[in-house]
Amino acid sequence: MNRFKIFLCIITFISLTLSTRAQEIILKPVLSHEVFEVINRTIIVLKDQHNRSIVNVKAQPYPGIAWIKGIEFQNGIIEFDVKGKDVLQESFVGIAFHGMRDSIYEAVYFRPFNFHAKDPIRRKHAVQYIAVPENDWPYLRENFPDKYEAPLSIPVDPNDWFHVKIIIHNNNIKTFINGDPNPALIVESLHPNTGGKIGFWTGHKSDGYFSDLVITREGNSVLVE
Repeated sequence: MNRFKIFLCIITFISLTLSTRAQEIILKPVLSHEVFEVINRTIIVLKDQHNRSIVNVKAQPYPGIAWIKGIEFQNGIIEFDVKGKDVLQESFVGIAFHGMRDSIYEAVYFRPFNFHAKDPIRRKHAVQYIAVPENDWPYLRENFPDKYEAPLSIPVDPNDWFHVKIIIHNNNIKTFINGDPNPALIVESLHPNTGGKIGFWTGHKSDGYFSDLVITREGNSVLVE
């Protein structure tokens, strides 16, 4: 009887493990013009010397997004490479997610011109979380100083590529840079968090380069056909 119980426990454990793994879906969208729905921006898709697809989002006034068609996301992990530039007020680059409409979404973005700023206050504004339209950065900075933006936890070249990993689970959002085990920013969501679109985001008069997007979705995230 004891052996039978042990056998049942092992089978149950294996079944639960397989079920958990089956609920995780890893997506690596092919970055081509056809997969994007571009809002207030134009994009160019390039190839680097390693045949890697690079999405260049061109600068325009006001924020813009290159939404990825066919993917809806609620919980999981978003990873990508991004490059901005060390030019004051002209480099705001990041990712939008939980997009319900073009003006309703959450985003995590970076200000590379603040990465190595001599002013310590500017350095504290390196990485930013927003949930528009109600919780854009001016409102959050004024009412919750240092809660929804932070300095980088490790040195990063503001003119070079860096890797971003964002873990989103229910209301918790953690942002990691270049493999650093310590998150650069941890926030609680200010969004209904019922799922939505994902897209490359750039801010006012800002361009940027994006590549190597990988989305790991938990089981409640769906692919929209």
